[in-house]
Amino acid sequence: MHMAIGFRRFTGVGLAVALWAGVSVAATAAHADEKIRILCPTWSGYAPVFVAQDLGYFKKLGIDVDIKFEDERANVMAAMDRKDIEMDMRTVGEYQGKPRDAKTPGVVIGTIDESLGGDGVIAPGDITSVEQLKGKTVASEPNIPGRLLLQMALKAKGLTLADLDVKQIATADTVAVFADPSISAVVSYQPNLSQALDKIKQRNPHLLISSAQYPGIIVDVIIVRQDDLKANPEKYKKFMIGIFKAIDYFKSNKADFIKLAAPHFNLTPEEFAASIDGSLEYTGYAQTAGYFGKPGAPGSLYKVFGEVMKLNLENGAADHDLKAADQIDNSIVSGITEADLK
Repeated sequence: MHMAIGFRRFTGVGLAVALWAGVSVAATAAHADEKIRILCPTWSGYAPVFVAQDLGYFKKLGIDVDIKFEDERANVMAAMDRKDIEMDMRTVGEYQGKPRDAKTPGVVIGTIDESLGGDGVIAPGDITSVEQLKGKTVASEPNIPGRLLLQMALKAKGLTLADLDVKQIATADTVAVFADPSISAVVSYQPNLSQALDKIKQRNPHLLISSAQYPGIIVDVIIVRQDDLKANPEKYKKFMIGIFKAIDYFKSNKADFIKLAAPHFNLTPEEFAASIDGSLEYTGYAQTAGYFGKPGAPGSLYKVFGEVMKLNLENGAADHDLKAADQIDNSIVSGITEADLK
């Protein structure tokens, strides 16, 4: 994701929350069954929402979707708690992070994209293995996907984050931080990764760790308030249908999808294309159905949730052991058929 040109998950200023604070009554009881207000980080993986809007899919389905970017997770969680929004989108790992506990509003009902190269760790040419980072300074923002990947790579070699000197940074500063020779690696995401690779040539940079090496782990999920889901399940079925139709449109009309999506991220079509190519995959109906399974027959996302939960507890990113069965609701996805997408 980008800042103005598409940064993924950086500290925001709460502008979207402020804009909505005065209009939270807009979703009145009379319209609760058709309105979905969304706050989410600025990440290209969420483009299907905008394209579904632009192509009129949501309108044809009879729902009113309002999406705004808000990169500060605390602001989004507070808005969800106040019932100012109905939906959030972020990775499984971020969803689990502090201060979420079993009673925090929000349950996972769908997926929208999977990172396959968009997150990772960049290192200079003389660092060729994760073991070489032991005792060295590694820069990272807390609770971002690449940090989880770093932990997984370290664990495979009998190491932990405690074996490193972790310096906290804002991911938007990746290029400047990586230019400092005292920093042995930077945890980041696109487009910061490619920018650092391109601009700091003197360090012979390369991707030490990439989400492409860990398929199925960094998955962006769709999160909704339980009370509104219970009251209006059909609304969320329609939302997911709109998303799947937009992803189908991407597969059949990629150039036009990119042209529609780019302005929403303050990008040119060329810049938007660069932000998704080799970085992510939009998760369509078949893939999402596999992730979620059916009531009584959980899909693969439940196992991923448990694996990521364990890692987040180990590295201190989470402090409550959330159970996939309580945090994932597969009723919406399992209720959609191929016929609904025509």
